[in-house]
This record gives sequence, structure tokens and C-alpha cells, in this order.
Amino acid sequence: MKADLRPGVSRTSQITVDRDRSIGFMGEDGRVYGTPYLVRDIEQTCRDLLLEYGDAGEDSVGTDIAIKHVAPTLLGMSVEIKVTVSAVDGRKVSFDVSAKDEVEPICSGTHGRFMVDVGKTIERLKAKAAKRTARAG
Repeated sequence: MKADLRPGVSRTSQITVDRDRSIGFMGEDGRVYGTPYLVRDIEQTCRDLLLEYGDAGEDSVGTDIAIKHVAPTLLGMSVEIKVTVSAVDGRKVSFDVSAKDEVEPICSGTHGRFMVDVGKTIERLKAKAAKRTARAG
């Protein structure tokens, strides 16, 4: 991870709420930006920021998220997601996150990610799969 990743570094992404990002359980007139999709978009924005600061073979995984989704966003509306690094502790990176649509703020909270070496992570996953297979056999 590059040394210039520090508190205050930020990234903003723009998304449009389409049908795939909406909830449908309230019927067509009740379609709004679903919280799980907002969480995914926040995570992706944080990951995109970290990829700019990662070394070859590095990526990041989410470790925690705490948000308040406080207002609905209608289909077709634009959403701005802003993420700002609040702390860097070794490979652990913490973010303050916020989002707003064309009318009002819709979200605030925090997100944590951990920088990983992809090759080493794949090896750990293979080892876990082998343990699972041995237990099943």
C-alpha cells in the first residue's frame, strides 16, 4: 500500500438509481433505492479509492459497515456517494461515508476495509476449503 494514503483522502462517485438498485416489495409505486444496494455502492466507492493506493497484487475486503439510511431515493434519481479516509492503521482503513440524492442527504456512517495480498488470500481460502472437505469426508 502506498504511503500517501492518509486521513482526508476522499473519493466521490455518482450513480443513478435504476430498477436493479431498487426494492420491489412495496409495489411499483413504492420502488426506491434499497439499503443493500446503497451498501454495495458505498463499498465499491471505498474499494475504488483503495485500488488507487494499492500495490500490485493488492485489493481490499470489507470488514464492517454502519450506516443510517434516512431518506428514500426515487428511481431515476442521481446519487452522490462521498467517502473519506478517517484513519489508516497498518492495512486497516476506516472511512466516513455519506450520500445525497438530488433533493436531500440520504445516508451517513462509517465503513472499514482491510488491504490484502490477493495471492495470499487465495491460498488461505484454498486451505479453508481443504479443511471443509476433510471434515465432510
